[in-house]
Amino acid sequence: MTKGRLESRVAIITGAANGCGRAAVKMFLQEGAKVIGADIDAEAGKDLEQELGSPDFVFIEADVSKRAAVTGVAEATVERFGRIDILFNQAGTIIVKPFLEISDDDYDFILDNNARSVFLMTQAVLPEMLKQGKGAIVTTSSVSASTATPMEAVYCSSKAAVLQLTRAVAVEFRDQGVRANVICPGFIKTRHGILEMSQLRKFGFPATEDDIKAMQGRICEPEEVAGVAVFLASDESSFINGAELAVDNTFTAI
Repeated sequence: MTKGRLESRVAIITGAANGCGRAAVKMFLQEGAKVIGADIDAEAGKDLEQELGSPDFVFIEADVSKRAAVTGVAEATVERFGRIDILFNQAGTIIVKPFLEISDDDYDFILDNNARSVFLMTQAVLPEMLKQGKGAIVTTSSVSASTATPMEAVYCSSKAAVLQLTRAVAVEFRDQGVRANVICPGFIKTRHGILEMSQLRKFGFPATEDDIKAMQGRICEPEEVAGVAVFLASDESSFINGAELAVDNTFTAI
């Protein structure tokens, strides 16, 4: 039998219970990885664990914006599978709101979930990767890291922060065997994406299905993001490091 691209690798996937994270769990397993899935949505996570019924997948309820929870995920991964080879930072959220109405709590919520979580998870896995002399970190940012949308000022800021954090990590740890890359998707057919579109429409921003078609041809499927994560986590991308890969079907090219 042909080995999968992630055969014998151990991966942590955050935001694993829904959307792109859920799709990635399934693809990583198909490619031979053992996976720890972390998410704050315990019901959906346990449902996924039951659906898969695989000894190679364990779900952990965790708020990855909190250091204690992140440390627990990393420690549980090493305890269960013995190592950490891959981190896929997929967890994130959004608030669509006029800039002058954004509260301190809104700001903290978005930055904690979208940027702080990536910082904490990356810090937590790096010691194991450095010990092994090899590791791959993949982080989902957004086209919003480089293109601004009304009503999403803090969201855009958080995704730009993630992009630069990942680049800096790639540069710092390049010669120690660790790669770090970013996926920047356009609109995706997930709960997150559908909610974003509906909230934008409430404020008069063109975000119908026809509008999305004009911007990026069609809406992206979660499996299309997950497939890119598999590629960036595998040895097929061994010379891709510190890169920003747009998964947006020309959204940022138009």
